[in-house]
Amino acid sequence: MSAEVIIEDERWNALGLEALAERAVAAALSHLELVHTDWDVAVLGADDAHISVLNEDFRGKAQPTNVLSWPSYERGAAKEGARPDLPVGDAELGDLALAYETCAREAEAGGIALADHVTHLIVHGTLHLLGYDHLRDGDGDLMEAVEIAILKELGIADPYSGDGSGNDGKD
Repeated sequence: MSAEVIIEDERWNALGLEALAERAVAAALSHLELVHTDWDVAVLGADDAHISVLNEDFRGKAQPTNVLSWPSYERGAAKEGARPDLPVGDAELGDLALAYETCAREAEAGGIALADHVTHLIVHGTLHLLGYDHLRDGDGDLMEAVEIAILKELGIADPYSGDGSGNDGKD
């Protein structure tokens, strides 16, 4: 299993979140040469109200955001711009949560398909679970490059191309 999906907001069913999550998580893991069936990621499809509560509880920000991530272990690289070590041991990588209204609003504003935007956000979140981050410039450059490569493999355009589409990586 790669992605276990929990749907709280029925609009995610219409989008096919389960298939999008499985595809995005598998692509991210495979790109990093991990056997995707060896690792588990839980994905919650929620609404802005629930994500706002989670964001306040865990990040002190009382507002919705597109994607939240909770890695099972901190896996970040010590050296800026270095790749995090690949996970070993426990098969659970962590949890992701998506806010429907925020994702839909961003996709519409960027003129991109909601499914493509959500796929990008799941890839982005999965990379966070694997220790990638964008707090330091070098780490952000690496994470962005890895995201672009994974999305290209999935046939999704570069969300950082400057045309306003996709996540800006500032979650």
